Amino acid sequence: MKKMIFIEPKSPNFHIFSQFQIPRLGCFILGTIMKKRGWQVEIIIEEMQKINYNKLQQADIVSISTITPTAPRAYAIADKVRSMGVPVIMGGPHVTFLTEEALQHADFVIRGEGEAALTAFIDAWEGDKNYSAVPNLSWIQNGQVIHNPQACHLKDLDSLPFPDFSLSPTKPKRIAGRRIIPIQTSRGCPFDCSFCSVTGMFGKKYRHRSTENIINELRQYNDRKNFLFFYDDNFTANPALAKELLHAMIREKFKFQWSTQVRVDIAKDLELMKLMKEAGCHTLFIGFESVNPASLKEMKKKQSVEDISRAIKIIQNHRIHIHGMFVYGFDTDDRQTVKETVRFAKKARLTSTQFLILTPLPGSDLYNTLKAENRIEFDDWSLYDTHHVVYTPKNFTLAELQKAQIYSHKSFYSIPEIIKKIARFKWVDMSLAHYARNLNIIWQKKNRTFMQALDLLSCKSKAILSIKYREKVTLDDEQVALHS
Repeated sequence: MKKMIFIEPKSPNFHIFSQFQIPRLGCFILGTIMKKRGWQVEIIIEEMQKINYNKLQQADIVSISTITPTAPRAYAIADKVRSMGVPVIMGGPHVTFLTEEALQHADFVIRGEGEAALTAFIDAWEGDKNYSAVPNLSWIQNGQVIHNPQACHLKDLDSLPFPDFSLSPTKPKRIAGRRIIPIQTSRGCPFDCSFCSVTGMFGKKYRHRSTENIINELRQYNDRKNFLFFYDDNFTANPALAKELLHAMIREKFKFQWSTQVRVDIAKDLELMKLMKEAGCHTLFIGFESVNPASLKEMKKKQSVEDISRAIKIIQNHRIHIHGMFVYGFDTDDRQTVKETVRFAKKARLTSTQFLILTPLPGSDLYNTLKAENRIEFDDWSLYDTHHVVYTPKNFTLAELQKAQIYSHKSFYSIPEIIKKIARFKWVDMSLAHYARNLNIIWQKKNRTFMQALDLLSCKSKAILSIKYREKVTLDDEQVALHS
């Protein structure tokens, strides 16, 4: 029996979700497909187990999935595996957009969705080794990089198998006695925010599994000891389908609670909100992104500050927790934006909040823009985790933007704020605040060298800004003289 080992590399830095080990679904879906095909399959989630390279040496193929911050680790693993004579195939968002970079470390790269491509690749692997008909595949042949055409996105998501989590020998640790299980009901996003690479990977067209198919999968986990996280980029992008699913979940009387990601426009539909609560929704993860109207316009978010405020009140009235996410660093952001954002988050009494740093991920419009403007300062992909400044902002120095994030977390999760949560008997909020506060302290200790580097670069940035200001003043003076 042939053997294929899938690897999801660990993140290089810890973050607010480090305690909540939720593997991505790609490896498990692909691994389940290969198991059904008759291959021996093992999945290694490096966050949960160490890699045994002796075991990898026994594999026929090693497949590595990577996002941008895990790319350096993925490449290091790939290099070592290939040095043992085992072929490596890579997939995931990062290598989809930077394929030729990945081919310096891998034998093959699958761009975009991998299910149909991997099946066609294995057909060729087991056959005549002719890969010319494999969609989405890239490889090097006779010194030349070959990119096969990209296939259309998978239309029938019901054709995918339910992920077999037993393919990983280790299980995620339980949180508060509950096992967190990832589920995905859809792919694609009809929105196209400038800093997001989702549409580049999965397209703008919203594709949804059938309600019957989803319910059949959910029945496997009908236990109070389970907590489900729907990985959908926008769980309610199609409100009619979302309501159909929620009605079915209510009829099933599922015992588990769950969380997912949505946009603020969910609050415009009170029926949808009521159904979500009745179906067991515990927390909504929402990208508010900014309380600066100019920044919301710049990122093409298609929402207003008023929409955000209204959504928070309605969701809280339905007794659903909110994890709010804000992003700093747009060209229209400044120090006042930071102060107003922290003030807004405190006043809104969000359960938990993340203050993120704008990050130019490959595949996003933002990355292309900043690269063209020569504003990207670091090409170490491990820093592209939304917690490190990697580009030159417009109205901050690099160090100032980084310190804005540190300040925001310190202020939102301060001792006085934690005491307020205790006074309101918000035990979940208090527990998360304590965890996040400690995380912020540890992050600063572990990133002292990085902060020193930012200070040095910021001195350079200030000098450049000063020169540009003097040039502007001179130009303005000349214009005044000419006008006179």
